[in-house]
Formats: sequence, structure tokens, C-alpha cells
Amino acid sequence: MRKFMDKDFMLYNDTAKHLFHDYAEALPIVDYHCHISPKEIYEDRRFNNISEVWLGGRNADGSYFGDHYKWRVMRTNGVPEDKITGSADPYEKFVEFTKSLEMAIGNPMYHWCNLELKKYFGIEEPLTMKNVKEVWDKTEAMLRNDPNCTVRGLIRQSNVKYVGTTDDPIDDLSWHEKIAADKSIDFLVCPSFRPDKAININKAGFTDYMAKLAKSAGKESLDSIEDVLWALDERVEFFKKHGCRASDHGLDYVCFRPCTMEEADRVYKKAMRGEELTADEAEEYATVLLTYLARTYHRLDIVMEIHYSCYRNVNERMYKLEGPDTGFDVIAQNNCGKELADLFSELDKTSELPKTIVFSLDSNDFNLIATTIGAFQSDEMPGKMQMGAAWWFLDTRDGMERQMRSYANLSLLGNFVGMLTDSRSFLSYTRHDYFRRIFCNLVGTWVENGEYPCDEDSLKKIVEGVSCKNALRYFKIED
Repeated sequence: MRKFMDKDFMLYNDTAKHLFHDYAEALPIVDYHCHISPKEIYEDRRFNNISEVWLGGRNADGSYFGDHYKWRVMRTNGVPEDKITGSADPYEKFVEFTKSLEMAIGNPMYHWCNLELKKYFGIEEPLTMKNVKEVWDKTEAMLRNDPNCTVRGLIRQSNVKYVGTTDDPIDDLSWHEKIAADKSIDFLVCPSFRPDKAININKAGFTDYMAKLAKSAGKESLDSIEDVLWALDERVEFFKKHGCRASDHGLDYVCFRPCTMEEADRVYKKAMRGEELTADEAEEYATVLLTYLARTYHRLDIVMEIHYSCYRNVNERMYKLEGPDTGFDVIAQNNCGKELADLFSELDKTSELPKTIVFSLDSNDFNLIATTIGAFQSDEMPGKMQMGAAWWFLDTRDGMERQMRSYANLSLLGNFVGMLTDSRSFLSYTRHDYFRRIFCNLVGTWVENGEYPCDEDSLKKIVEGVSCKNALRYFKIED
């Protein structure tokens, strides 16, 4: 029997162990998409206890911070909401989470948590109800006192080279400015442009948001579709000046319904009057914005990321109580492969298709995405068009292996830009370690089975590329 989570955890053959320990393990992390707070990075926040780091609490504006992956685990174990996102004592919440985690055999959450305890706190034994108080006390003492356990300390411990936060177009990026001016911060932190609220014309709060977008761009109001495009262009330029390397579009599904500017203007003005739109009208407006922004990204050399097939806030009662991003989203199934290809084709006609990474929350889309990106590659760079890493509910071992097998079968896995945390937790960088182990084991298995030659130069190039160097090149980060 192997020891739990030893140095060769998830590495099942000698080649895998060699590839991970000699090539992947020590490489820096390029976390090109996450949801951590630039404010907390600048202020070098110190957490009071492990519950605050893992389970979070409420921000001053009433929104939550914390890890909704963990909240789902607790709810599934029957924990009352007061001990998850409510006002219960932090230690009591931690105890309830520990009880739940013990039931999570086969769930990546079990591995992630124990990897975090081992890496950041030196705790070798798995977390159970037998050592819950001991773990609490040790982590609390370190979080309160250890200089390596502040936000910046945790990032440095993780060997993070680049952090791509997720930011709204109306954000003044003041925290990013402060980070850039602070010479003691020796890792790169850049904003990513997330214009969902400007595109989701049929969702609540659209008119209020457009007033805020107008103000951020220096106008009293956005009275036409031309005004909207101008404002977005201004904000993308502003983000670029602050080091933006990527945009992100969280779409329910990929739509492509071309229309004239006159029609898009009519739809926009109708929405601003508070009138209900048809689904077709909403798609026409979204198509105009998405294609315009994509051309802007190409001009400014900003990567376009598209995340789709998430059905959000499905539990209406809990959504009303807790709000968005609290653990009530599920995998959606959408048949939008033609629309994705049509969008790319429209941009390709004028050579304005930007570097693009496509993520779907439905693993059934992996082969579709892999073949679609293959139809739009170019000599601008290897792997210009990318299938994103197994995302959210798919960043399990099974999900990662399925995504990488699809990438290998239908594209060039060696050009893959690799893992991202997509997380709100400063301890989540161990997910890169998890990914690299799974990747090295997959490659090592192919080599040991005689399916790929044991050529050291080629294997080194592939493993280092997928683990780190492809992302450095893709996002133009200095090596």
C-alpha cells in the first residue's frame, strides 16, 4: 500500500515521476485566469484562521468571499446554511467542513485541501475529526504570525509569476495601479477585461449598469449602439494601458446572429426603455458587441477567453437568499458549435480573429472545440487557438484526462497553455501541482506503453511547455 499523498502522489510509473520532479515541479505558475482580489494583494491581507481562508465570509457590500466548491461539499453533507455562509463561529464551520471532507473520497476537493495543508502549513497527516483541533490551532498560529502566510507570502510560496485577475470594465483599476507602483511586489498582477454585464442585455440590472459604464468612460449617457461600442473601446484601451493581457466572456452559450448596426441600435434603445426583448433580439445585440470586442482584442493583442455552458443560479430560493456565485450553478448543455465556428469565420474573413481560448463546462463539447480551433489556426504563433483546461466541475482527474486526451487526439497537446485556478482562494495554487502530476502521469503512461518515444529533448519541451512556458509565450510574459 502506498503512503497517502507522498512525493510521488498520482505518479504511477517511473517516467511520470521523472517528468514531474525533473521538469514540471519547480516551474513557476502562470495563473492567467482567477478571481482573487487585487486589493487584498496590495494590502497584503492576513487571514485570522483557516476557516476564513477556506470558507470565507461576507464582504462589506454584503457579497461573499470564499470557496463555493467547499460550500457545496458541506451542503451535500447536510450542514445547515448558518454553518456554511452564515454567522456561526469560524471554528464550528471548520469542524463541519472537516466532517464533510471525510466523506469526499474520490472528490478532488479531498486532494486539494490536503495538498494545501501540506504545502503551506507542513501538515502531513490528512485532515480528520481526530486532528481537527490540532490543525485549527497550527494553521491559525501561522496565518496570524508567519510572514509567509500573508496573501503575498502565499503567492510567493507558490512560485507564482503572473496573476490575471477578473475585472469589470467600469473598474478604475486603482488597486492594479498601486500594485504596479509597489516595487516590493515581485510577481506580475494584471487585470482581465470581463464585459458580461454590458453584453447581457436581457438580464436584470442592464440599464443601471450602462449608466455606470457611461460614467467610467467619461460620458453622461450611452444613447446609441455607437456610444456603447465607443465606451467599451475606451475601457479596453484603459485596461491595456494597465497591462491587460486577456479578456473573459462568461456566456450562457455562444450566439452568432448577425444584424445591421441600425437593428442593433433599435434593440439597444428598446432595452434602455425597459421593454422586453425577444431571444433573437438579445442575440443580435450580443453578436454585435462580441464581434466588435474581438476585433479590438486582436488590434491590441489581448487574448479572448470564452467560457460557456454554465446554467447559473438554478435554485431560485437559495439565489434570493444568498445571491450569485454561492454554489448553485450547474453544467448546461448547449448545441452552439455552429455559432462558435461562424463567429470565428466572420472574424477570420478580415484577419481579425484574436488569440482565443474556449472553455465549455460540458465535457461533451471537448471534441467539438478541439476540431473547431483546428479550422482557425494560423502562422501567427503555434497554438493560436486553444481549447481551455478542464474548467470548474471538470477540473477533476477524470475531467483533466478527458480534456487532454481530446486535445491530443484532435490538436497538438504540446502547444496547450495549461492550467489556471479560476479560484477565489489564495491557497488554490496547489491545483497547478495537481494538474502537472496528472499531465505527467498521462504522458509517462504513453511513453512506458511505447506510444511515444523516450526522447528526452522532446519530452522536456512538451512538459515544460504545458506546465508553464507555453502560457508565458502566449500571454507575452517575460521568462
